[in-house]
Amino acid sequence: MTRLENAYLTVQINELGAELTGIYDKERGHETIWQANPEFWDRHAPILFPFVGKVNGGYYRYKGRKYPMGQHGFARDLMFTLIRCTDTSATYDLVSNEKTREVYPMDFDLRITYILDDNVLTVQWDVFNPSSDEPLYFSIGGHPGFNVPILPGTVKNDYFVLFEQEGMGGEEFEPASHLRYILIDPETASADADNVRMLDLSGGRRRDTEDGRVVPQLAPGMLKLTEHMFDNDALIFDGSQITRASILYPDRTPYVRLTCRDFPSFGLWSKSAKAPFVCLEPWIGRVDNKGFDGELKDRFEEQKLDPLGHFHREYSIEID
Repeated sequence: MTRLENAYLTVQINELGAELTGIYDKERGHETIWQANPEFWDRHAPILFPFVGKVNGGYYRYKGRKYPMGQHGFARDLMFTLIRCTDTSATYDLVSNEKTREVYPMDFDLRITYILDDNVLTVQWDVFNPSSDEPLYFSIGGHPGFNVPILPGTVKNDYFVLFEQEGMGGEEFEPASHLRYILIDPETASADADNVRMLDLSGGRRRDTEDGRVVPQLAPGMLKLTEHMFDNDALIFDGSQITRASILYPDRTPYVRLTCRDFPSFGLWSKSAKAPFVCLEPWIGRVDNKGFDGELKDRFEEQKLDPLGHFHREYSIEID
């Protein structure tokens, strides 16, 4: 286990999966990362690679051959090598090997770097294609879970999520007014991409879909956590709609902010109504669309890395 620390936060990272397992807020005296209670979900913040979500039917096709693949790929279950470490940063490395090639016949070098700066933890992903003649196809995603509720005497449904986009007219961020999302088809565990839903976050008054009451919308971009929100698994937002998502305390002030520029998809998930956590998930690629049976290269937002190429992306977690 690796420990990063400064005056604001203490961060814990496990070499298994290079998984973030803790962000302790020193000022407020609480742990923000979900602590993997197996009663609900036995992970903290797994790295999803080389797949995000499930492949249709449990197999994917590459060069005409079918390969079995579990949900979210295999990186989260493998030991990484710690190759660099300071008091406030750590870099982990995972390289393809004979075992990974049995289910994923491509060479790769995946490096995960954590950088702690004041109250912000930046997570960097670097993917290298060591092959001199073959492209590398992959998806990659984040899956950090945050403790909700976090304050004594509160419940999960007292909290809110604020969605923001790149701002216009000099503003760095602005609240999202409308978002499109899809759900998981319960029969196939794939994305129901043909059934796009709309989330109105424009403010004003709206009708509560659970009991029919008319209640005031809190503010533009804001969504209240409700009991049945995750009945169909994650809410999936495609089309690079979300640049920053924040979980808000019951008084509507920020608890944690996740900023993720240039991510095509975003997931909002919790295991159940009773599970005391919420995941904010920045994705590049995602679960297969319902009925998809094509080649790996044709999966939704599948990344192609040319021979000897390098891919870089990062997101940040800010504890307020």
